[in-house]
Amino acid sequence: MAVKAPADGYTIVLGQSSNLAISPSLYAKMPYDSVKDLMPIVLVANAPFVLVTGTNAPYKTLADVVRAAKAKPKHLNFASPGNGTVAHLTGELLQSAAGIKMQHVPYKGAAQALTDVVSGNVDLYLGSVPTLIGQIRQGKMRSLAVTSAKRVDDLPDVPSINESGYKGFDAVTWFGLLAPNGTPKEVITKLNSEFNKALGQADLRKKLSDQGAVPVGGTPEQFAALIKEDIVRWGQVVKQSGARID
Repeated sequence: MAVKAPADGYTIVLGQSSNLAISPSLYAKMPYDSVKDLMPIVLVANAPFVLVTGTNAPYKTLADVVRAAKAKPKHLNFASPGNGTVAHLTGELLQSAAGIKMQHVPYKGAAQALTDVVSGNVDLYLGSVPTLIGQIRQGKMRSLAVTSAKRVDDLPDVPSINESGYKGFDAVTWFGLLAPNGTPKEVITKLNSEFNKALGQADLRKKLSDQGAVPVGGTPEQFAALIKEDIVRWGQVVKQSGARID
């Protein structure tokens, strides 16, 4: 709907890494072109994932998981909210970085997956920090590592995969604002300026942070570069994983 809207600056859309950077490789046919049909305005925020296991599971660290997975390839399984989601592909990226093979178990959303992790029916789960923070704080799940390059403020004691021996590992889902292609440059510039001012406000930053998101901001050009880079990056992961939705 956004790409078909008048390019007058009065219609904008909040897109994310799934529908802008992953879907082009995941779907055989797309109704829009992420690069040609939309003009990036600003990257609003990004949100990391956290790898968790049940509190009764034997894995205390990411190293424990890697050792177990290397000892018995495809024996361990990890759940995600669905096939081709950022969480699923982050799991594929982790396997590639660590040189391990695990069995992916896709769910239709997070609810049942969380129940199965807590009960021990599934070994591991990759989900967003906001989705899992409550269960972690209640002691129902054990957090092993976060997928962002740095630790997350809400989970200060949980190491990142990057610092756990896999240098350069950084996988997050991001959210940004875009406008239909053809929107006047001066309108994009004005919107970018105003949204950056909003992202600098303490109350908005806190609201985003409370949801496990990290406020970003920046220029339209920086956001455009990120989209192009991640189309290539996630496209390679999709190809390696064999994930496909027709």
